[in-house]
Amino acid sequence: MRFEEGRLHAADTEIENDYKIRAWTNRVLWAGATLCVVALFWSAVLDPTIRLLHALQSLIYVAVVVFARRSIAWAFGAGCFKSGFWNLANLFVTGFVRDGLQDLALLLQTGQMATLDLMIPVVAFTGNCLVFVACLVAFLRSPRQRRSWFQFVLGGFVAIAFFFLIICITAPQFIPVLKHLFHL
Repeated sequence: MRFEEGRLHAADTEIENDYKIRAWTNRVLWAGATLCVVALFWSAVLDPTIRLLHALQSLIYVAVVVFARRSIAWAFGAGCFKSGFWNLANLFVTGFVRDGLQDLALLLQTGQMATLDLMIPVVAFTGNCLVFVACLVAFLRSPRQRRSWFQFVLGGFVAIAFFFLIICITAPQFIPVLKHLFHL
C-alpha cells in the first residue's frame, strides 16, 4: 500500500476492501458447502437408497467451491440456483425444513428431540443459505468484465438440470416431489 502524507490512497483502500470481501465470500461459501455435504452424507448414512444421489449431489457443491474461487460466473449461478431451488422445495413442498425447525424449537423448549434425523434439513437449509448469499455477493462484486449474467443463469440452469437428471436416474421415488413442485 502507498502512503502519501499519512493518507492511504483510495485505490489501495478499494483493493483491500475487494480482497476482504472476496476472502469473506470464499469462507462463507466453503462453510455453506461443507454444511450441505455433511447433511448429504448424514442423510445417506441413514437411508442407503439415496447414497448415490447424495454422492452425485455433493459434486455440485464441490464444483461450485472450486470454480467460484476462480471467479467463474457460471459457478456463482450454479451455487445460487441449486441452493435456492433446494431451499424453496424443502420449505414449501416437502415440509422437511419446517418439520426440522419445529423439532429444533421443541429441543430448545424441552431439552428433548423427537428424532435426530429431522435436523438434517435444518443443517442443509443453513448451508444452502450460506452458499446462496456467498455466490450472489461474489458475483455482484466481481469485475464487470468477468460478470456475465448469461453465464450466471446458464450455470444455474445446468446445475438444476443435473440435479433433476440425477434424481430421475438414482432416486425415482422423488419424481413425484418434482412433479408437485412444478404442478405437473
